[in-house]
Amino acid sequence: MKPGESHGLDRTGTVNSKKIILTSVSAMVAETATFPIDLTKTRLQLQHGSKNAFQIVAEIVGKEGVNGLYKGLSPAIIRHLFYTPIRIVGYENLRNFVAINDGGDGSTLLWSKAIVGGISGVIAQVVASPADLVKVRMQADGRMVSQGQKPRYSGPFDAFNKIVHAEGFGGLWKGVFPNIQRAFLVNMGELGCYDHAKRFVIQKQIASDNVYAHSLASIMSGLAATALSCPADVVKTRMMNQEGSKVMYKSSYECVVKTVRSEGIRALWKGFIPTWARLGPWQFMFWVSYEKFRQAAGLSSF
Repeated sequence: MKPGESHGLDRTGTVNSKKIILTSVSAMVAETATFPIDLTKTRLQLQHGSKNAFQIVAEIVGKEGVNGLYKGLSPAIIRHLFYTPIRIVGYENLRNFVAINDGGDGSTLLWSKAIVGGISGVIAQVVASPADLVKVRMQADGRMVSQGQKPRYSGPFDAFNKIVHAEGFGGLWKGVFPNIQRAFLVNMGELGCYDHAKRFVIQKQIASDNVYAHSLASIMSGLAATALSCPADVVKTRMMNQEGSKVMYKSSYECVVKTVRSEGIRALWKGFIPTWARLGPWQFMFWVSYEKFRQAAGLSSF
């Protein structure tokens, strides 16, 4: 071992540990603030009617109260404790590695960032998929309650327990493949676009490395991520909400075909507006707080 090598490895580990903590805290803040929009998006994707986002929100509040807008928040928070640190820290490390091989100048082509973002998202989603499944099931439970039906689960741990007993341990990864597809697409748009857009804004002197640059970049990345991922998100939501013998779709492909055949091609973008409405504020709150936390912790900009 070369002199100082161990110290360098220790410093890298400390920096990564700080980033993991900061991403977790930032994600929890962003998720809590924007969760009602995510719930609205999920209900829109599950319904087979023509209600819009405002009608869905009014229905939730009218039948379940304001607390109904936060049905499934706890598993969503648990999910982000795994999902966000893995994809954000993983992306940054992979991006820096790729940048070295792109010429050593610290810059990376947009397509490289997009691919690296997609790969980081896939790895993170595989780990976090059980929590995502529970979140979707609990969000759908709120819809059942509003229809006078008994909810399937009393809480996230009850949901984990019942899913394992009824569907086996592998049941926690139901819908993992459409989930992976969505994660690849959304992180391709979100991470790659945010990173590239922020650097573009700074290099063109539209704004310095501050809240304005972070806001502009988050808006652009939110739009790109939504446009790319919405069809996969619809498929993921419908696949994950299936349980036991109530299986409408045997594969992602069958889900796409049946959805388009019965509801038209536009059904694949159901929930687009609330998805974008959520991704924009979520990314704004996440990236602004994360960049500020990094600065306060003495870390370089993302």
